[in-house]
This record gives sequence, C-alpha cells and structure tokens, in this order.
Amino acid sequence: MRPARNSIRTGVVALATGAVAAGVLLTAPAGQAAPPAQAAASATVALSAAGPQGGDWVYTASGTRCVLGFNVRDSNNIYYFLVSTRCPTSTGVWYANSARTTVLGNTVSSAAGDVALVKYADQTVSRSGTVDLYNTTSQDILTAASAYVGEPVKRSGSVGVHSGTVLALNVTVNYAEGSITGLIKTNICAEAGDAGAPLFDGTKAIGLLATSSGNCTVGGYSYYRPVTQPLSVYAVSVY
Repeated sequence: MRPARNSIRTGVVALATGAVAAGVLLTAPAGQAAPPAQAAASATVALSAAGPQGGDWVYTASGTRCVLGFNVRDSNNIYYFLVSTRCPTSTGVWYANSARTTVLGNTVSSAAGDVALVKYADQTVSRSGTVDLYNTTSQDILTAASAYVGEPVKRSGSVGVHSGTVLALNVTVNYAEGSITGLIKTNICAEAGDAGAPLFDGTKAIGLLATSSGNCTVGGYSYYRPVTQPLSVYAVSVY
C-alpha cells in the first residue's frame, strides 16, 4: 500500500510585531529516515521501555506520521497521550509503527480544538512521562508551565531535538478556514512530520507544535499551543 503523502496546510502567520510571513502546518508519510543523534541535555534519564515518549513518532491508519506530544494521565491513573488534530485520521486509531501492526490507542476526544486526547489501548503498561532526546536518553517531565518571553526552550520531533527561545505570546495564525489564536512563537525550526511535537524547558512541559514557517535547512519560526490548555480541557496532567 502506498504511503500517505505529506499533508501540508499553508496559510499566513500574523506575527506579534504585525509583520506577515508564510506559514505551513506539516505532517509526513511513513518511511522517512530516523532523526540524527543530538547532544545530551542536563537532568536527563535513561530511555524507558514502556512504549513511546514525547517526541516519538506515531502513525494514523493511512500511514501519516506525526509526533506524540506528551504522555498524560488522569486522576484514576488512566494513561493517554496528546497529539495534533491536524494529523488526518479517519478512524481515530493510532499505531506505534509505520506498518500499522501495533495499535497504541484510540482518539477519545478532540474537545481542545487543535490537540486531541488518545487513550492507550493497553493500560497494563506504566507509560513513561518523559520526552525523547534522540541520544539514548530522555528528559523527565514533572509539571506543565506557561511560557514567558525570552524563555530558553527545546523541541523534540522528526529531526531530533532543536533549541531556541520564546519570542512572543498570544500570536494568531490566519488561514482561509479560520484562525489559530493564543500561540507561543519561537525561533526553533520545524520540518515535515513535526505536527504536535512537544516544546519543553527542562522538566516543564510548555506546548505542542501547531504550525511553522521555514525549515531546519534555512531556519524559521515555530508556533505552539500552550499545553496547559488541553490539560485543563481533558482534566489530565503530565508526570
């Protein structure tokens, strides 16, 4: 079966300064090369064997590849993960591998708009609350926090881990279909397959990738949904 083509949604990004730049929202097909190894970060832990972490690839039934944002759980210790609703899935089923032979779970709600909640099918496995650093270690995530301008942040995703700075808050991205409001703007680049990728500052979860401009060859900007919003809507927490 032929892999799904890249899903690229183009639009206009309204920057905090009032300038306008081209923007894209990216997902990617299965079968692309693994991200390169990245330099180690501080306060990291050994990789967990308990399934995917934040920053790892997940796949729709059609083979479209996106990035798991953060693993989360509710007050009853039921495990879920957050993923971008801009990853097209007609069935709501998510897979751990490109061959779509290992089911991770099913979408149970999209009430938070551009971030969906997926319930893990196997609740007997204790899921790791970490983010993959793609260097055989992972970053422990202990809490969620609001971003601030000037904050040093990192994003894990399809091209490994990239670092940058929060440049603006409450940014609006305009598309023909409507607007995405309340986003965090950073100077971190993004590539195809990065939709939903986690933004973090050490042990703090900050956001999930919503859209971007440019790429990691020429540079660019990326925009994130504050993670505190879907956590509140779904009554779940990072850990």
